[in-house]
Amino acid sequence: MATILVVDDDDMNLKMAEFILKKDMKENKVLLADSGMKAIDTLQREKVDLVLLDFQMPVMNGLKTLELIRKREDLKDVAVIFLTAASDRDTVIKAGMMGVVDYIKKPFMPNDLIDRVSQALMKK
Repeated sequence: MATILVVDDDDMNLKMAEFILKKDMKENKVLLADSGMKAIDTLQREKVDLVLLDFQMPVMNGLKTLELIRKREDLKDVAVIFLTAASDRDTVIKAGMMGVVDYIKKPFMPNDLIDRVSQALMKK
């Protein structure tokens, strides 16, 4: 069993990802956070195997959240997939340099989400 943390400031995106993951990957635990700070708090309390992280969030965006995750010794190896509507080259390059395992463009298709999450968890 793996624990997946979904981080997105859009409640609809959170609920959709949770529904898809719980429906098709029943054996896994799904946690939700609606901000980067709540994600960091959750990561300090729970052992998480994979983070699905929205890139564009107010206050603390996905890149800043990822920076904080990578700075912590106990979290630096957590697998992260960016979920984002942004597809500019600089964003993809920055994300890759910070060790994201994948990059999913929103709106995501259920099968694509499941396939990429499954692949990321198998690599772990």
